[in-house]
Amino acid sequence: MKAVSLFSGAGGMDVGFKAAGFEIVAANELDKHACETFRANHPDTMLLEGDINNCGVDLRAFAGIDVVFGGPPCQGFSVAGKMDPDDPRSKLIFSFCSIVELLQPKAFVMENVKSLGSLSKFEGVRIALISRFQKAGYSVTIHILNAKDFGVPQSRERVFFIGVKNGFKPITSSSFQKYRKVAPTLRDVLIPLGKPGTAGNDRICNAKVTLASKPILRKSPYAGMLFNGQGRPLNPDGWASTLPASMGGNRTPIIDNNHLYHGADAWVEDYHQHLMIGGKPQGMHDVPSYLRRLTIDESALLQTFPSNYIFCGPSSRVFSQIGNAVPCGLANVVAKSVKDSLLGKPATPGATEKGQNFELAFA
Repeated sequence: MKAVSLFSGAGGMDVGFKAAGFEIVAANELDKHACETFRANHPDTMLLEGDINNCGVDLRAFAGIDVVFGGPPCQGFSVAGKMDPDDPRSKLIFSFCSIVELLQPKAFVMENVKSLGSLSKFEGVRIALISRFQKAGYSVTIHILNAKDFGVPQSRERVFFIGVKNGFKPITSSSFQKYRKVAPTLRDVLIPLGKPGTAGNDRICNAKVTLASKPILRKSPYAGMLFNGQGRPLNPDGWASTLPASMGGNRTPIIDNNHLYHGADAWVEDYHQHLMIGGKPQGMHDVPSYLRRLTIDESALLQTFPSNYIFCGPSSRVFSQIGNAVPCGLANVVAKSVKDSLLGKPATPGATEKGQNFELAFA
């Protein structure tokens, strides 16, 4: 089957669709650094660099293709942003719709932040979008999926608007059940990579880790706000929280090397307990040296990019490309579910497996 990729970014969804057996014949992306990354990893795909609203003519040759997929910018709908449906970037979901109307693929997949699919604030947007898709001849369903339920070591909820041409079996929640698998922990994923600074994990984040003078406490030491910035500490024996596109500075998640590599007690858990029983916050710089930020290579693995994936551009833009991506493993599950629909395969639940690495995440 063949597919067209829109808002391709670094190509996370493309990796997942390729692993499901799709040939990506064309793609579109605006950011120049993401385009460099995409070309380095997907040299056989025709990449249209620039505004999506100007590439319709070039894409006409792919009318009737099997699938169009992509993740339009989410800043206008994100709870981390202004949640403004009038943000110019918010209109790009309708640009995606225009390409679907133009190409009339057998199916489409549009990804975005969970809030677009769940908040009443955006109900009007959802109605308008679905109405256009339905008028174009599609049966549309909305699915909120958490990456950790499908072998990705990250708790990351995203919404998928999935449409199939009338006559094909619509995608339902049961379509994904046979692909569910227990995600590996951070410890499973990060230890084989090697310590920061070693070969294969040498793209480090130098942002300092400092303590908040007025910490915000939550029940879990891995929530709340114990450190300055929005980079939360990660529990090696669990999954990562959602990796943001704003990584690279003090929004980059924090790792305890002693806890991860040596099995020592977690410093953040001890400090959290100290605060919970009424202890005073420590000084801003009273942070042990073994607390450090997540690296580029670690972030890419937690997004289930292949270990040999090439990222181009300065570190800040690479972090942004990784954080903006759809986890490759989650994209793969969606791709296989759509492929099942187009091939008429039944959605029968399968046994839950534990995905230990990138390859197993696609098994």
